Amino acid sequence: MRPAVFLDRDGTLMEEVNFCRDPADVRAIPGAAGRLAHLRRLGWAIVIITNQSGIGRGLISMDEYEAVHAELLRQLDYEIDGAYFCADVPPNITPRRKPGIGMIEEAVRDLGLDLRHAYFVGDKTIDVACGHAAGIPAILVHTGHGADHLGCGADLEARDIVQALDWIIARETIGSKA
Repeated sequence: MRPAVFLDRDGTLMEEVNFCRDPADVRAIPGAAGRLAHLRRLGWAIVIITNQSGIGRGLISMDEYEAVHAELLRQLDYEIDGAYFCADVPPNITPRRKPGIGMIEEAVRDLGLDLRHAYFVGDKTIDVACGHAAGIPAILVHTGHGADHLGCGADLEARDIVQALDWIIARETIGSKA
């Protein structure tokens, strides 16, 4: 079983664009690809877990979602092992929609992941709640909507995905030497 980092997409891995439907609007957070590559070299799985109610609302087509996703993967040098999205629209939601852990459970099953060595990184309270509901440490980044969710109970608040991943790498490196 592999250790894993679960990552929100919009506002965490890429700049926030409300209901992003155009690949031209995708801007990966600078430095993210390099840190993700480093984690993968260390044997970690990188998994996107994202709510995409824009699909369920009819604001984003599946083709548009897939084009945005493909552009993000390109900008991240394809350093992602899996991606899961939930198109549920509140109030009609399933356990897959964050803060539910259905997408994490699917990834664990599909990719053979070890939740005893996992983290969740996102820019909203629901991301932190999702990580905690799965029993893993959760990091809030200040990018995207993060500044609106400070003090939400995250195990760490980080400037951006780069600082969050640096903390995970340092924590795991120190922990493996103990």
